[in-house]
Amino acid sequence: MLNIVLFGPPGAGKGTQSQYIIEKYNLIHLATGDMLRAEISEKTQMGLEAKKFIDKGQLVPDETVIGMIAHKLEKHSNASGFVFDGFPRTTVQAAKLDEMLQKHGAPISLMISLEVGKDELIARLLNRGKISGRTDDQSESTIRRRLEVYNTETLPVMDYYKKQGKYREIYGMGTIEEIFQRICKVIDETKGK
Repeated sequence: MLNIVLFGPPGAGKGTQSQYIIEKYNLIHLATGDMLRAEISEKTQMGLEAKKFIDKGQLVPDETVIGMIAHKLEKHSNASGFVFDGFPRTTVQAAKLDEMLQKHGAPISLMISLEVGKDELIARLLNRGKISGRTDDQSESTIRRRLEVYNTETLPVMDYYKKQGKYREIYGMGTIEEIFQRICKVIDETKGK
């Protein structure tokens, strides 16, 4: 089983690259942002609760996100692997994910971190906000807050996977295809081990 954590700040291109990865390697895409937005649009209790945090540029509480991931892992227990996009965002979530995957005998294979400069991230997110209508992408102050949260709360997850020898950094600038080729090289090297 091939389990990949696709990592990087908001606007790094995780969603775009995930689509290519799941298609090429026949994996299931678990995007917590998409799951939460679906809950919000359906106005579920979880969605309404999550929206309060998202609108402020804050992380949704661990127990909410972990519950959603656990449900998806059970639902797709026969999958050939997963791409985790936007999860884990805290070391607590990373440890919990390891625990859940051990039940399936399939740990995280690698973490791919897309590295993009701050100014580029802000420009990408503001542009995405115009196109998608996502409220969390339309305010530069909210975007800057999200990047701060990423740096303080999410960045430590990188060290978690570095200690396990699973961290791989990818230069996240260039065309979508160029970035995807860099990702494939790392995945193929990992699969070959």
